[in-house]
Amino acid sequence: MRGVRPAREALCALGEILLIPGRMENLDVKEPSVVVVVPAYNEEETIGEVCTVLVGHPQVDEVVVVSDGSTDRTAEVARSCGARVVELPENVGKGAAMHAGISSTSAEIVLFLDADLIGLRPEHVDSMLRPVLDGASQMSIGVFEGGRTSTDFAQAIAPFLSGQRAVHRSVLSSLDDITESGYGVEVALTRYMRRNHGSVCEVVLADLTHRMKEEKRGLIKGFAARMKMYWEIVKYLPKDKVRD
Repeated sequence: MRGVRPAREALCALGEILLIPGRMENLDVKEPSVVVVVPAYNEEETIGEVCTVLVGHPQVDEVVVVSDGSTDRTAEVARSCGARVVELPENVGKGAAMHAGISSTSAEIVLFLDADLIGLRPEHVDSMLRPVLDGASQMSIGVFEGGRTSTDFAQAIAPFLSGQRAVHRSVLSSLDDITESGYGVEVALTRYMRRNHGSVCEVVLADLTHRMKEEKRGLIKGFAARMKMYWEIVKYLPKDKVRD
């Protein structure tokens, strides 16, 4: 099968799920509600394509785009595609933007997707949601494959940094300090699941990629933004604060 590769902890490929044992607490598998939360900062060029795939998807009840202090047409484009938009007056960072999206909904399953995705298809959404909807896993992590060499390589060596993931709300309610985590939010989620023996699977997202920061902001500003992202990730690594 295309896209199936050796499992590290677990692997969910399109149509095939291989899981490790995990704690399956408080999962309601009876058609739980699903929201897609898309944090976005000045992503007018790609947010429309992303929202078009998500709005009207049969498994998605609502699409929430959090415009994190955007100064371009991100909010306008998202609304025109049918998404509900939460506009933050200033840029507060990815973790805080994700928290704002979570707080605006009571959905049981939250699918986080980046706003700069290229090549998103309905089947990507299906494959990420299915393990969590079925109760087979508490969190799925999407990993690019077959998109672009640069993004594929980055996720191959550090899949725990992927911003594409479906999570049961019970997991999110146990995390603390998410608003201060910035780009370290994915590290916090992954480490929380490991420390609490949660069930996690990886989902191959074939032919999906995203725009690099250097492409969006130019070489110098993009590189500076990338260094800021790496610093927030490294800075957050030792924290990983959770509530019992």
